[in-house]
Amino acid sequence: MSTDAVLYDHPGPRARARNRILTVVFGVLLLALLYWIYSKFDDKGQWAVALWKPFTEASTWTGAILPGLKNTLAAALVAMVLSLAFGVIFAVGRLSDHWWLRLPSGVVVEFFRAVPLLLMMFFIFFGIPFVTEEPMSNFWAVVIALTLYNGSVLAEAFRAGVRAVPIGQSEAAYAIGMRKGQVMSQILIPQAARAMLPVIVSQLVVLVKDTALGYIISYSELLQLGVNNLAANFGNVLQASIVAAIIYIAINATLTAAASWLARRTRRSGRVARPATGRSVLVGVGGAGGEAGAGA
Repeated sequence: MSTDAVLYDHPGPRARARNRILTVVFGVLLLALLYWIYSKFDDKGQWAVALWKPFTEASTWTGAILPGLKNTLAAALVAMVLSLAFGVIFAVGRLSDHWWLRLPSGVVVEFFRAVPLLLMMFFIFFGIPFVTEEPMSNFWAVVIALTLYNGSVLAEAFRAGVRAVPIGQSEAAYAIGMRKGQVMSQILIPQAARAMLPVIVSQLVVLVKDTALGYIISYSELLQLGVNNLAANFGNVLQASIVAAIIYIAINATLTAAASWLARRTRRSGRVARPATGRSVLVGVGGAGGEAGAGA
């Protein structure tokens, strides 16, 4: 029996007819809601050409939106790399057999998951200069705060993914003489990353959106330059917000599409042929593997 048949009961003729009717009804209701919103905005003059005209001028894009987008992507990309590294390191730390490594890793992860991200940005940007006696870069304040928060969430995701890998994988690896570091890096973490890819992508999408909090410490990202500054000059906060929202949606849709492509590619690369001798083979991502014996 296929997994689809177990998880989903395919509708019969009457259920399909009912689903089609409900689809039409809810589609009409959605169109009615959109028209109502459009009409309310129209009554307030929010669709006036003058409010949208700044977005047809090149200076608006080159002077505000594109620089803000560049800064948003720069902070997001650096924070993504650091968050993934932070997540892997502290996930391994929390899974360690040594209490002196496992306990501090758990404290760090739980602490930074509990502190609100905005408060963390404030503390890093305004608090660190009291210690270093040097001004704190708002770019690094945003990146460090995003790394600590999202890296802690990813650490828990990786830890859950490693624990979800069947225990026979690690037992077979130990049986062929692999050390724990090899088992973790070559067998468990690659499989956990593949299994937890939807969670990882979701958290990276959250990270991209959270860069908008950088405006509170005057980081010149998309919200600051593309919405606040434009609205202050042209009085079109709603229009600027719509344009910025479309850009954020496009970025996150691209990230999701790239993750879907990566998931399909890893699924294809993870398939192996069954050996003709009937002996099971332990396979890890990236070609790590070895014979576990006939009884493994």
